[in-house]
Amino acid sequence: MVKRLTKTAALRLLKNADLLELGERANEMRRRLHPQKLVTFVIDRNINYTNICVSGCRFCAFSRPPGHPEGYVLGFDQIFEKIEELLAQGGTQILMQGGINPDLDLEWFESLFRLIKKNYPIHIHSLSPPEIDFLARKEGLGIKQTLLRLKRAGLDSVPGGGAEILSDRIRKKLSPKKVSVQGWLRVMAEAHKLGMTTSATMMFGSIEKDADIIEHLFHIRKLQDRTHGFIAFIPWSFQPLNTGLPELVPASGVRYLKVLALSRLVLDNVPNLQTSWVTQGAKMAQTSLFFGANDFGSTMLEENVVKAAGASFRLSQTEIIRLIKDAGFTPAQRDQKYRTLKTC
Repeated sequence: MVKRLTKTAALRLLKNADLLELGERANEMRRRLHPQKLVTFVIDRNINYTNICVSGCRFCAFSRPPGHPEGYVLGFDQIFEKIEELLAQGGTQILMQGGINPDLDLEWFESLFRLIKKNYPIHIHSLSPPEIDFLARKEGLGIKQTLLRLKRAGLDSVPGGGAEILSDRIRKKLSPKKVSVQGWLRVMAEAHKLGMTTSATMMFGSIEKDADIIEHLFHIRKLQDRTHGFIAFIPWSFQPLNTGLPELVPASGVRYLKVLALSRLVLDNVPNLQTSWVTQGAKMAQTSLFFGANDFGSTMLEENVVKAAGASFRLSQTEIIRLIKDAGFTPAQRDQKYRTLKTC
């Protein structure tokens, strides 16, 4: 049995490990978890239903405060049109996230989800923990009751957005109005108890230290030991353009691969690790398949949040399939629960 990494050992690896040795260890763990050499992807679409947000996070280039002339809320018909375009391309799920918009209440989301489920055969992977926490407080409800109402209306699973770095010291500097570490974890724990699978994310490369990255990973591992509800982990690098931190330089490819590989080694209980081609580009995403990643993420018919911060990489389904094959793996289209729908 492989001995689990401790926090001390993980921090030492992040600071001092040789990149290729770390990558080989992560690659070996990926082979143990996924011996069939499949690399999966999902056909979905990010639908950012609003950019109006009261959080004022320093790292965000997408949001606009209430009353801003560039603020918007998509109408239901606009959302339905986007879903129809996705279904025409063989899509299976939507990722719906937006800002913390004080004008949208729980009933708005319930009505939207019910209509989507009534009219479209689509998986609703939507609303990050900060959005759910805000709705619960706005309605005077508990997290469990809020999630139950959303689930009954059609919410299938919860994405891992809003995690950034799970360190309250860092969150107080980056996003002091957003949900705390324990608040984020509480939403995920309640979702898992209700039988909903979720993903977890980490945005690194802003103002955090190595120890903060380790703290983040061990928060995820500890909760996963209890609930077994995280189905995937997605680390991605901060993009500074148009944010409140324009002086920062994006994490290098070497740094990305080290964090990715370490994530695979620490999160021995999270089955899937996703590469971030949207921030790293095609070649780095392909390389990451040898540093622990087994999933290429989404075809992302639409993406607005990271794009607003300067990331301009785009990949078609055909290109994703070619990149996976060229790396020596078998591409497989999956659903949100990582069940193979077909190999390509």
